[in-house]
Amino acid sequence: MENITFEPIDVIHTPFKELTGMPIQPAGAHGIKGTVEIFLEFCDGLQDIEDFSHIILVFHFNRSKNFKLKVSPFLENKVHGVFAVRAPKRPNPIGISIVKLLKREGNIIYIDNPDMLDGTPLLDIKPYIPDFDAYPDAVAGWQEKHRGKVRKQKSDNRFTK
Repeated sequence: MENITFEPIDVIHTPFKELTGMPIQPAGAHGIKGTVEIFLEFCDGLQDIEDFSHIILVFHFNRSKNFKLKVSPFLENKVHGVFAVRAPKRPNPIGISIVKLLKREGNIIYIDNPDMLDGTPLLDIKPYIPDFDAYPDAVAGWQEKHRGKVRKQKSDNRFTK
């Protein structure tokens, strides 16, 4: 199989310089602001993005240097397969977050509730569309017993090693 290569379309700016102590998901980052600065050659692709209240950021966990197939996620100490959690140490270190779009000024998008480190490379942006992306009857597997905890849980050092 051939190698796959992605080029970032921008860098995400957040107040988070270190993994430890930051929110583990956007739901825990309410009220925290960030910016997405699209490289100028991709700026035309932002046309009409400001009409959406939320966007999906697809990014590279660029500081994740290795992976494990079984990990203990932030919300509990039980081990799960990496594909059943949202841990950053993955075979392909790709993350996704749904953030609130506050406004757009040229090539800069102002966002609320970022949960990634400052300087994270952005691979893509997609509009969040409730008819496409929301499943009210979805079941969250092992995470069902932890509903609501994500708003208060902060990152620790379990994925820094």
